Amino acid sequence: MSLNLLRSRPREPELPGIHARVGVDRRTKALTKRLRPGEIAVIDHEDIDRVSGEALVACRPAAVINASPSVSGRYPNVGPEIIVAAGIPLIDMPGDDLMDRLKDGQQVRLDGAVLHDGGEPLTGTLITAEELAEVMVAAKAGLASQLESFAHNTMEYLIKERELLIDGVGVPEVRTDFEGRHALIVVRGYHYKEDLAVLSHYIREYKPVLVGVDGGADALLETGRNPDVIVGDMDSVSDAALTSGAEIVVHAYRDGKAPGVDRVRELGIEPVIFAATGTSEDIAMLLADDRGASLIAAVGTHATLVEFLDKGRAGMSSTFLTRLRVGSKLVDAKGVSRLYRTRISAWPIVALMVVCVLALFVALSATPAGQTLLQLIGARWDDFWAFIGGLFSPS
Repeated sequence: MSLNLLRSRPREPELPGIHARVGVDRRTKALTKRLRPGEIAVIDHEDIDRVSGEALVACRPAAVINASPSVSGRYPNVGPEIIVAAGIPLIDMPGDDLMDRLKDGQQVRLDGAVLHDGGEPLTGTLITAEELAEVMVAAKAGLASQLESFAHNTMEYLIKERELLIDGVGVPEVRTDFEGRHALIVVRGYHYKEDLAVLSHYIREYKPVLVGVDGGADALLETGRNPDVIVGDMDSVSDAALTSGAEIVVHAYRDGKAPGVDRVRELGIEPVIFAATGTSEDIAMLLADDRGASLIAAVGTHATLVEFLDKGRAGMSSTFLTRLRVGSKLVDAKGVSRLYRTRISAWPIVALMVVCVLALFVALSATPAGQTLLQLIGARWDDFWAFIGGLFSPS
């Protein structure tokens, strides 16, 4: 069944009325930074990806209204499933009127899939779990055409950036010392919180260079760690992270334009400029590799084809080639945790407990007060066994 047929079904309101303020932003990741629990999120996000879905759920909105198709059918994106599974109503309301009509903080009423804001009511389509299951089956068939497009974009990127990929031409000098050290690159992506928690012992012992890619710098701050380097276009990183003392590397377009430079300079920081095609996580890996990092551990980055497509941009082909370029050094965060974690059997723990008890006994027996205590414990122990014997002796 096609996606259009599913969306064209008439549907009665299935939700109780919701009176709430709306948070409006065409950029989902910008909205999730300020959206409050109980508000209605209004976004313009075609093919909601996993990271955006998880970020929206974490904000606990009363509902999510999308001005673009939440599932276009290009590929099986899982963001809508995450939102619906969390019990948050997801309503598709395609059209430019929605974003222009609603103002951030405006009070509205949502009756089922009908939005009332004081003007002509707007009617959308409530996305259900059953509908998503059917749509995902059809969307998987679209992977073939997406794969062809992905391959084409990969070749284009290889032609444009062959000198950077092969010889490292264009990688800037930085003051941070990577030579011979591990580099931990943190992207605010898939399961980044869980991975950082698992890697806490690894970070303490190996003290890797901590590289935050845009919002990944804030992820490090949330764990109580200051990033050493922040890489990105600076659109989703906080001022607190930028002023934490980290070296700032601004990702610029190939023509040298870097929208994030002005913001950084307004904070009194002179950044390093890295002009390259591709994503910010790509240039973070290339920077660490070119500057001599002995190992690159990745947290929250993209590793599979579906994850590349889930990012929703043609440039994700650069990530695929970058991983090939630094492949000999690159280790996924979950792989690092499995290699680093020490397994302790039960016998050493039992032996340690026995040693502790013996040490305590020796310490007590070496002092008069301790000897008195041991005598009292011995007397109580004898009384206990005498009582047990009395229970089982013949009357």
